Amino acid sequence: MDQSVLDEIKQSLEDEKTKLEKALGDFTSKDSTIKDNYRSEFPDFGNDEDENANEVAEYSDRLSLEHTLEKQLRDVHQALASIVQGKYGVCKHCGKAIEIERLKIRPTSSSCVNCKKQLKGEA
Repeated sequence: MDQSVLDEIKQSLEDEKTKLEKALGDFTSKDSTIKDNYRSEFPDFGNDEDENANEVAEYSDRLSLEHTLEKQLRDVHQALASIVQGKYGVCKHCGKAIEIERLKIRPTSSSCVNCKKQLKGEA
């Protein structure tokens, strides 16, 4: 892979990492005991029954969003690590190069289009 393309993708991943960490920081605190883990904060809207119900609903939404963002952040960290290791852009299933266009669109991709289609049962 051309170094300028790799640098562009790495910058895109770094930008995404910053964005995800900021989004997580808006409603969670970083877990100091588990790497890349965050803990959603339970909201406090008051002591009325309606407010308590809203707190539970909001916390549930936060947990779901937290898990989604944590997974995306793990994928970004994994992609950045593979760049450092010199293994970026190689399909984890067949070992062939992942298409540059795919990596530019989705830099966290770890599978080529053909393997991904097979995994999804589309091939």
